[in-house]
Parts: sequence; C-alpha cells; structure tokens
Amino acid sequence: MPSFKSDGVELAYDDIAPPGHRDTVLLIHGFASNRYEGWRRTGWYSAFERRGSRVIALDMRGHGESGKPHDAQAYGRARLAADVIGLIDHLGVQGCTLLGYSMGAHVALNVALEAPDRLGKLICGGIGGRLLEPESPSPLAEALPAAMLAEDPETIEDPMARSFRHFADEQGEDLKALAAFLAARAAPFEAADLAGVRSPALVFAGARDELAGDPQALASALFDARAVVVPGCDHFSAIPHALTKGAVFDFQDGLLDEPEPDAWR
Repeated sequence: MPSFKSDGVELAYDDIAPPGHRDTVLLIHGFASNRYEGWRRTGWYSAFERRGSRVIALDMRGHGESGKPHDAQAYGRARLAADVIGLIDHLGVQGCTLLGYSMGAHVALNVALEAPDRLGKLICGGIGGRLLEPESPSPLAEALPAAMLAEDPETIEDPMARSFRHFADEQGEDLKALAAFLAARAAPFEAADLAGVRSPALVFAGARDELAGDPQALASALFDARAVVVPGCDHFSAIPHALTKGAVFDFQDGLLDEPEPDAWR
C-alpha cells in the first residue's frame, strides 16, 4: 500500500497506470467511505482501466487506511484540499482530471480554487444547488455527528443519519474520527467565490438526491460547467450507476453540450 505524509498524517492511496495511459484521473471519495468502497467496488477502477486512464485514488484523512486524528482542527477545508494537492505534487502529476463525490466534491472544488494550475477538468458528483444555500444547519447536519457516536445505531431517529452510520459501520471506519471530521463544519460556498473555478467542469447528481439539490444551479455558478441529472438515482445509488459513468466519460471526451452562455461567469 503506497502512502505519503501530509501535515504529519499518513495518507494511503492507489496509483494504477496502464502502459501508455491516455490521461490521469484523481478520485476523492465521500464521507464515511474510502477509496475501495467508493471507487473500486463500484467499478470505477476497472472502467477507467478499460479507457486506458491512469487512476489515482486516496483515502482522505479520517477514512479507510489513512491516519485518523480525533481532533476537529485536523479536518478544516484548507487542510483537506492541501492533502489532495500534496498527493498531486508527491506524484508529480500535472493536468489531471479531478473527480470527487459528495464530501469529495466539496474538496475537489477547494482544490480547483487553491491550485488551478494542477488541474485539467473538474467533475463534482452528489452535490448541487444546496451547496449555495445560506448557512443554516439542516436536520441531517445536526443529527450526523451524534449518529457517529451513538452506542446503538438503531436509536438514531434521523433515517439518513442512521444510513450513514450503518454505512460507516459496514466499512469498519473510526467513528470518533468521523465525528471529529463533522465537527470541523465549513461555511457554505459563496457563488462569487465559485465563479473563480476556471477548469471545465461537470456537476452531476441523482434525480432523487435530496442532499444535493439541482446540479444545474451549481453548474451555473461556475465559469464553464455542464450539469447532468442521473435518472432514478438517489445519493447512494448514483455513484455505481452505468449512466453516471457514461456522463463522466462523455464529458471527458468532449461529447456533452457546451453550457448555455448565461451560465458563464
């Protein structure tokens, strides 16, 4: 298992490069997931391999085989972006496509803002217009930290928080680390800030993804972005779906329509 240190935390990653690879994709998983569950088991590793792409995927701090601090200060927005930038620099990669899902998409947006010279294209999944809503704790945001620390997950009343806890337990994740991760809650993105994301971007979300909201609302806040709604999918089922992979590959190959002029900033 290859790894590198970022701010003293050991971060595990995979780097799979077919001979003569056509491009490089760096994958960032969602909350309570890891590189194996989020990308390998769901078929993304093999799908990119068939395309001849180099695949890099890391376990974010607090997840998988990476270090798991129990201090919320270890999980700030800038720190998470620096981990990804550190891996890009560690491997000497330039112009990679960055693909993040849910929490990973938040991190990907920050990387695009902090280090635009490291990226080619940007793909953000499992997020949408709700990213831009004024700061007000949602029921899930309030319930999730306590859900990670509940002695009996069956006592968790919020159904989505209970689903995340069951998912974390299935992955054998460190619940105290996940609770610390959540305690470092960041303020919402501002549309004016996101206009500074200049990489060509794709935003996608399942049609039934109540956590994400409308992907077009977020795409319209970016300089050069397209939006795709994956039919029939919710927050959890969109990531393994073949239609999601098709949309991502069409975007990479330049086959999606250009964004409408009024979406440009």
